[in-house]
Parts: sequence; C-alpha cells; structure tokens
Amino acid sequence: MTRQSTPDERRPANDGRRVAARNRAALVGAAREIYAEYGLDAPLSAIARRAGVGQGVLYRHFPDRAAVATAVLDENVRQIEQAAAAPDADIAGVLGVLTWHQTQSAAFISVLHIDGAAGRSGIPEYAAALSGRVERALRAHLPDGHRLATEKDDLMIAVAMVSGAVTGPTREQRERRAVAAWRLLDVEVGPVRPFDDEQRGQPPLD
Repeated sequence: MTRQSTPDERRPANDGRRVAARNRAALVGAAREIYAEYGLDAPLSAIARRAGVGQGVLYRHFPDRAAVATAVLDENVRQIEQAAAAPDADIAGVLGVLTWHQTQSAAFISVLHIDGAAGRSGIPEYAAALSGRVERALRAHLPDGHRLATEKDDLMIAVAMVSGAVTGPTREQRERRAVAAWRLLDVEVGPVRPFDDEQRGQPPLD
C-alpha cells in the first residue's frame, strides 16, 4: 500500500526559515512601534501581542530585552552613523538627522539620556554602547571652538537636554520643540529628516 504524504511532509524545507524570518521582522516592527510609544520599559508581552505571535516565538529570536532593544534601535543609530560618513557631512546636518530620530522614538530618547556614559553603574551595556556610537558619530564633525566642544561632556548633555524637550502628541509638535531647544542652546541644526531621504532623492519632511 502506497503511503500518502501529509501536507507538512510536502512542505518545502525552507518554509520554516521563511516563517522564522517573517516572525522576526514582525517582532522588530512591533517592538519599534511599542518602544516608540512607551519607551524601553514596555513589557515584552506587548511586543509579542502586537506582532501576533506567542512569547515563546519572541524568545526564540531574542533571548532578552537587550537583544530586542538593540535590534530596534540599531537602525536609528546606523542612520546617524551614515549621515556622519557622508562626503559632505557637517555637525549641523548630523544633528538634523539625530533630531529627526529624537522626534520618532521614546526608546531612542531613553538611550540618549544616558549621556554616553559607557560602563556607568546601573546603565545597561547595550544602551551605553548605542549612546557611545551616537556620540562618536557627532564628535567626528565637531570642530574646535564649537559651542558643544567647550567641555568633554557638553555634547551629550546638550543632546539629553534637547531629548527632554521632545514632547507632544504629534511628530510635528515634537520637532518644533526640539528645534526650539537647539535654538535656545544657540546650536545650528540642519534639516530635520531621516538620512535615507537624501539617499533616495525624496524631499525633506517639513
């Protein structure tokens, strides 16, 4: 008697990898939304629910909170690093990209409040590492004599101060407050937009 294959047996072997990739993408997207709204202290269960998967699936992809946060916030930091690496980059332009990300994510703001103090007691290692990457990207274009270069800690203290001003129910309101905060600090900031807009030839966000 010929044995009939079951649907699972007929499924291509790489289907599992496709499902895993979809689940991971859904989890990162959900985490980005949850963290943007509620910050890094949001429960992982909320992320799993938003992604439409169980918590067991989340933990298969991300063993702990640090792994989830790093996967989400790395994109924010990477855009700032890309802006800093552009041939025509200057401190005002990089600050503009930084400011856009400040208006987008409460989680990113939480990282910037760390003041780049890697290794300080009580600061998660992943958060200190992300903050340090932001600081290095900015310092690469901080000229001697710039207002933010007077004292060693001035740069990231100013970034944290602006982060504290980024409040409001809409991105436009948060951007106005961020730009006003930079102005009060007497610091020039370039167009507030994500770096990818320039790469793709899209107009800046107003």
